[in-house]
Amino acid sequence: MKGYNVAVVGATGAVGQTMIKILQERSFPVKKILPLASARSNGHTVDFMGERITVEEAVPAAFEGIDIALFSAGQDVSLNLAPEAVKRGAVVIDNSNAFRMDAKVPLVVPEVNPQDIHRHRGIIANPNCSTIQMVVVLKPIHDRARIKRVVVSTYQAVSGTGLDAIEELKLQTAQLLNGGSPEGRVYPHPIAFNVLPHIDLFDDTGYSKEEWKMIRETKKIMGDENIKVTATTVRVPVINGHSEAVNVETVEKLTAEEARSILAKAPGVKVADDPQNKVYPLPASVSGKNDVFVGRIREDFSIPCGLNMWIVADNLRKGAAYNAIQIAEYMVQNSLI
Repeated sequence: MKGYNVAVVGATGAVGQTMIKILQERSFPVKKILPLASARSNGHTVDFMGERITVEEAVPAAFEGIDIALFSAGQDVSLNLAPEAVKRGAVVIDNSNAFRMDAKVPLVVPEVNPQDIHRHRGIIANPNCSTIQMVVVLKPIHDRARIKRVVVSTYQAVSGTGLDAIEELKLQTAQLLNGGSPEGRVYPHPIAFNVLPHIDLFDDTGYSKEEWKMIRETKKIMGDENIKVTATTVRVPVINGHSEAVNVETVEKLTAEEARSILAKAPGVKVADDPQNKVYPLPASVSGKNDVFVGRIREDFSIPCGLNMWIVADNLRKGAAYNAIQIAEYMVQNSLI
């Protein structure tokens, strides 16, 4: 099999480290890996296939000879460097919000809309972590019964913010347990033993950017602007694994048992739904796994055609790194690179 030169931009961050780990786990055909980050990471190294590889500075010239560039270093870095990587012949899979709603850029979850990869012009956008896990579950329901409306409330882990947030949660937890009064640095309020209904910036509507991401990205990925979506996104004191309470209204009636049967056959979905025996998805149990887990599937008796579901996934994996590498794998398998 042909080997590919792969750059990982943001290689020292939580998602970048996970990308490198999954490339190894999946035996992706890497000819050469190039870990890139800001100048602050000069001298750092990463492990890949038993070797210690030095992290280099992410500058335009670094992308010479690169086939695939996996970006996870924030919107500004992507806006500046992704076009430079494309100019030098790389296909960019970008994990930031820089290109997601650009009509010319595919926004892809491989279990939902892999066909959109074929129309890329050098950049493919990886959706928001919370959107990814939700649409993996919504797609088979939509195909069977057509979704009219989605109401989602998220319970998002601190790893979605990065390594600094993980350390802050650990530090604040220790401070509180020892009688201290921690202050928020990464977040506007302490996150330990707390719940923050605040992810990203708020606009004049009262919604946050994170909520608008879920609303707009769901429509684009599902290819249906008629689906009505509303979201409330919340940060919780969990290290890894996002959870979502999702209410779905469909055109056609689906029983809970029918929904379970549909989802049990869906790609990338694992049904864990036996609440009488305390079986339902938990962030602690899905961390480190690539699938999306769904449980607490039950009818919403307040409307004629409604379902409630509890959806949990590892946000660093399926919510970011694994989804990006699935896109790269699809390109390799379909000779798109």
